Amino acid sequence: MTTLLLVVIYIAFIGLGLPDSLFGTAWPAIYMEFGLPVSWANFVTVILACGTTISSLFAASLINRFGTAAITAVSTTMAALALLGFSCAGGMLWLCLFAIPLGLAAGAIDTALNHYVAVHYRATHMNFLHCFYGVGVSLSPFLMSLALAGGSWRSGYRAVFWFQLAIAAITVLSLPLWKKVKHANVKEEEEPPKTIGLWTLLQNVKVRRACMVFIGSCGLECTAGIWGSTFLVSARGMAVDAAALMVTFYYIGMALGRFLSGVLAARVSSSQLIRVGQGVTVLAVLWLILPLPAMLSGIGLFLVGLGNGPVFPNMLHLTPQYFGKEASQSVMGIQMSASYVSILAMPALFGVLAQHVGAMVFPYYLLILCGVMVLGNVLVRRSHVAAETKQL
Repeated sequence: MTTLLLVVIYIAFIGLGLPDSLFGTAWPAIYMEFGLPVSWANFVTVILACGTTISSLFAASLINRFGTAAITAVSTTMAALALLGFSCAGGMLWLCLFAIPLGLAAGAIDTALNHYVAVHYRATHMNFLHCFYGVGVSLSPFLMSLALAGGSWRSGYRAVFWFQLAIAAITVLSLPLWKKVKHANVKEEEEPPKTIGLWTLLQNVKVRRACMVFIGSCGLECTAGIWGSTFLVSARGMAVDAAALMVTFYYIGMALGRFLSGVLAARVSSSQLIRVGQGVTVLAVLWLILPLPAMLSGIGLFLVGLGNGPVFPNMLHLTPQYFGKEASQSVMGIQMSASYVSILAMPALFGVLAQHVGAMVFPYYLLILCGVMVLGNVLVRRSHVAAETKQL
């Protein structure tokens, strides 16, 4: 029963990933059809990020009241209906309206399932959980590329809607399963973690340094996913449908990076996995800067996903080690907030740059985010080593 429930959770996380890569892949076709400025993608992405942030803030109270199973089923269904709405949208206003429930659904699913897996399953399962998210974000741009090859981004949204609806049906049908395995894997009761104030946490230099990693990694992940297709089309001259397919390979790289991280987690430390991943990411971004043919630039995008993929789940896994079990829950909340702020701000900022400067600045923008991520990791690691040395 426990294994079966884990499979359901993995499938639900595929559903979480499905919408996240879809809009950026379809946007070159959408703004051309509606005659919109390229930077107007920011309206939709900002609404999505705000909805995710808001639902995450209230997720704890909703989970306590309705339970993880109900939140997952309702949110997945809501996401499916929002995708159907996107496929029928007749203009920018409708895209923005349907982005509201889609963002709210994403934040609720993300918080509920991450918390459940962290409490009930091992760290390896956390890596694999985010790997399945990568499966979702890889599948939807592939479906969209097929739809764009046929001339319609709307059929791409409808195809993903049917996948999301099937996942929603699985989460609804699995509701009795959650009750059967309830508390099956609950750890022995421990003292509740400390609740530390926001201001106290922000005064901690080590916390701020850790947040730099999340800001850089999440900003890079979302900017590459949303604007990678536009970069390949505008700066490298690739066809729209081919660019959508290249974004699919970007997300496949991210999923593969997280899968390999989960496989190696028992033999290689999380900090080592982070450093290797960051090294691959920097080299991949430098690859994108080179004036290479469009197809080779697409390979660089794949390597960006491969390197950056393991950073987020492994940083989450290191939180209790870096800050202690008592404070880790509060620190993790701050880190997730920093991630959502980055997801909100970084792609939007690049949208403005793309509008006024051009999409060719894409790899340089990613390089700056890489610098923030790497610097944050170096600094938080030094702080941790210094604290351990002081205790000896």
